[in-house]
Amino acid sequence: MLNSERYDRQIKLQGFGIEAQRKLTSARVLVIGAGGLGCPVLQYLTAAGVGNIGIVDEDYISLSNLHRQILYTSDDIGKLKTEAAFERLRAMNPEVQFHIISTRITTENAVNMISEYDVIIDCTDNFPTRYLLDDACRILEKPLVFGAIYQYEGQVAVFNIRNKEGFASHYRNLFPEPPEPGEVPDCNEAGVLGVLPGVIGTLQATEAIKLITGIGEALANKLMTINVLNYQTAVFEIPSMNLTDKNIPFSIEEFEYMNYQLHCGLEYSGIKNISPLQFNQKATLPDTVVLDVREPEEQPKLDLPYISIPLSQLNENSGQIQNRNIIVVCQSGKRSITGAKILQEILGPEYSISHLEGGINHLNKETHE
Repeated sequence: MLNSERYDRQIKLQGFGIEAQRKLTSARVLVIGAGGLGCPVLQYLTAAGVGNIGIVDEDYISLSNLHRQILYTSDDIGKLKTEAAFERLRAMNPEVQFHIISTRITTENAVNMISEYDVIIDCTDNFPTRYLLDDACRILEKPLVFGAIYQYEGQVAVFNIRNKEGFASHYRNLFPEPPEPGEVPDCNEAGVLGVLPGVIGTLQATEAIKLITGIGEALANKLMTINVLNYQTAVFEIPSMNLTDKNIPFSIEEFEYMNYQLHCGLEYSGIKNISPLQFNQKATLPDTVVLDVREPEEQPKLDLPYISIPLSQLNENSGQIQNRNIIVVCQSGKRSITGAKILQEILGPEYSISHLEGGINHLNKETHE
């Protein structure tokens, strides 16, 4: 039963009313990522009364998250983000049904996850997942609300909404080719103003509400950019063109065979991707060294012997590495594959070079379980 008192102030809005509220109550929204963008998205959709919300994230809360991931407190450090988010959101609005999925979205599980929801919201921070979501939503014809942040700037767009001519824009129309690994630093390297994810995440939640209720004009086939230092804002039309690249999946079968790590340059010939289990087995073997390419202040630290050389200093300091077997690690696996490629080019084929897939985030998740 709809509790009209809880939503009284938006029901009273001209052009909104009880019917729009009922649409929200019956809607199903999937939020991929419960970090800086996901926190405000989840809070505002919960407060607005979206009836069913799925939350996908495999990460654990760390101290460095707290300046921007406002669902969490210091007491939550070490907890799964999905579980901590569920506790807060359920207290905020017990009328909403939540489904928490404490794993990463992959080609194996994406179709089943996405098929159950009306609107998908991309709150991720890596290119393989963005391209994966774009392809899956395009194939399944699901609206995708995109958001991205970088230092002081943010972007918002809505994909897979057909215009009057029957065309819909996609993330691939905006960015046909993934950037080279390391070309676009993440917030671990470049930093981010804490309020920026709040601004962009709130806009993403707004777009989702507009899509569900039919109010206003969504950012369909458009990209909005904002710089919070000077409030320069722009809205661009995204070309709505048919995708024809043979390397792009156009069916569920093609999608499930797609390797997005390889597609985004995060896998290379001769560099082994190793799992947390394999890492724990190999890290302390004779003639093996673990190389951490994060910045020195990044947490958590590894609890085994390792060498620390930041990625930006690896070229000139690779001579510090004497071992023949090298395992490169970073926070999420993006810098480590770049570091492994640098070492491969410098050291040559006589060295065995691996990198920890998913990084220390993935390692900690497996260790907790």
